[in-house]
Amino acid sequence: MTLKRPESVLVVIYDENKQILALQRQDNPDFWQSVTGSLEQNEAPRQAAVREVKEEIGVDIPQSFFELTDTGIINQYEILPHWRHRYPPDCIQNTEYVFLLQISQHCAIQLTEHLDYRWLSVQQALQLISSETNRNAIRQFLM
Repeated sequence: MTLKRPESVLVVIYDENKQILALQRQDNPDFWQSVTGSLEQNEAPRQAAVREVKEEIGVDIPQSFFELTDTGIINQYEILPHWRHRYPPDCIQNTEYVFLLQISQHCAIQLTEHLDYRWLSVQQALQLISSETNRNAIRQFLM
């Protein structure tokens, strides 16, 4: 197994009415989130965001002409102990780059890594989304 880079992206996806797309994880059905994923070797955060959106929900940003916005927010958080085996030894911190993506709610969502998805109001998303950095991005940019 190739060890992961301790860098990731968070892409908060919303529609023209500020409804937020929430995804239900397969490995923990109680965990809801936006699109997330680790940067691959020699990959920039924007490239990772574009790739992860396509992989997780089937939306090809360049083909669809949607605009991916780099918020400039960079979070640091502790990698949960049960995930640390995926990272280099003694690596306990992850750096997360936050992006926003507005798409149409009519856009076809094709899940590949999640059980389900929901379009939620900001308040509903803040109640359901599990990650604190994810909730903070919603509060900061979509309230």
